[in-house]
Amino acid sequence: MAIGRLIRAVILGAPASGKGTISDKITKRFAMDHISSGDLLRWNIQNKTEYGQRVKDYMDKGDLVPDEVVTNLVFSELEKKKETSWLLDGFPRTEKQAVDLMAAYPVDLAINIVVPFEVIVERVQGRWVHLPSGRVYNTGFKPPKNEGVDDITGEPLVQRDDDKPEAVLKRLEIYKETVEPLCAFYRSKGILVDFPGRTSEQIWRALQKYLESRIEPLHQEK
Repeated sequence: MAIGRLIRAVILGAPASGKGTISDKITKRFAMDHISSGDLLRWNIQNKTEYGQRVKDYMDKGDLVPDEVVTNLVFSELEKKKETSWLLDGFPRTEKQAVDLMAAYPVDLAINIVVPFEVIVERVQGRWVHLPSGRVYNTGFKPPKNEGVDDITGEPLVQRDDDKPEAVLKRLEIYKETVEPLCAFYRSKGILVDFPGRTSEQIWRALQKYLESRIEPLHQEK
């Protein structure tokens, strides 16, 4: 990669690894569009587009959305970004998707956020939610003012079943199985860079330094 040209990157990271936080920092610091496959799917479903209807049909039947449907949806968005640097989040999820992406829209960099599983479990098991509003609290770093209740309504907070330690570990094991082939593919292309750490700030410091040696930032920090 060289300063001054378009950069196309993907970001990999386990659930609750801080990938969303770091993606936000990247796109605020550098002139890159953040493209989330999850956001694309939700937007298309909500707006009842052709892609959205196809995805909804599979989901309503409890079936997995086929690779080609998701790939076509993402590619239709990337086609609009030919003159833009972008950061792709949530896609690819399989090696086939990665191969197809590299053939159609060559990727310059695969950012791999590596957080120890025990740290993720600790983070997530402290997460409590006010279901009516979607407000999220964490007993470790963003606790409610009064234990167990929402700051605004005073209504009880709940812990989602998929935030309980045994469920989190299962999700992480599934992620590990799916991400290893992706990492191997991008490593074979010489573009995978691991950014290990226990906090998003620690990871961001290393990642920011790496990116600034390769991409012109939007502004100089004071």
